[in-house]
Amino acid sequence: MTPAEVITQVRRLIQDETAATYRYSDTMLLGFVNQVIKRMIPYRPDLFVVEENVATTASTVTQTLPTGAVRLIEILAVTNGDAMQEVNRETLDQMYPGWRSEAAGTPQNWMRDPRNPTGYMVWPRPSANTTLVAQYVKTPSDYASGDTIALPNAYLPVIVDGVVFLAESIDAEHVNNGRAKFFYDSFVGALG
Repeated sequence: MTPAEVITQVRRLIQDETAATYRYSDTMLLGFVNQVIKRMIPYRPDLFVVEENVATTASTVTQTLPTGAVRLIEILAVTNGDAMQEVNRETLDQMYPGWRSEAAGTPQNWMRDPRNPTGYMVWPRPSANTTLVAQYVKTPSDYASGDTIALPNAYLPVIVDGVVFLAESIDAEHVNNGRAKFFYDSFVGALG
C-alpha cells in the first residue's frame, strides 16, 4: 500500500477526480495521509513498535529514547550482551540506596520513569559507548507518494476513511457535516 493508492481511493470518495479542477492537490492529500498515520498512534500504538539499538548517555542513570519515540515498551538487553531485567525503582531505593552513585559499568537492570513515557533509568550507570536493545513506539517518518506504508494492507480502508474525514472537514459545507463525521466514526471504529 502506498500513499498514491490511498489518494486514488480518496479522490473517488470525495468526487475529486478531474485533474484540471482538483479541489485538493496531491501534495495536500499526501499531507493528510501522513497526518492520519500519525493520528493512528494513540489508538493503535502496537502498529508502530520498533526494536532498535539505542545509545545511552554515559555515567548517568537517567536515559531517554531517541527523537521520534512515543513510548517505551521494554529494554531487552545490552547490545551484543546480556539480557536486562526490569525492576521497581522504589524497591531498589529501599534495598540498595546507593545504586545511583555506584561506578559506571554494564547495565543489568532498568526501570520505567512514571512521569516520562520515553524516559527510563538503568543500573549500574552505563559506561561510554554502551547501547541497549529497546522496543518502543516510534512515530514514522513522512511518506512520499510512492513509498510503501509500513502497515498491513488491512489498514488501507482505515487510512482512506481518515483522509476523507480531513478533506470533508475542510470543505465545511453544512450539507457535508454528517459525511465528515461518518468517515471520522468509521476511522475511529476500525482502529478500536
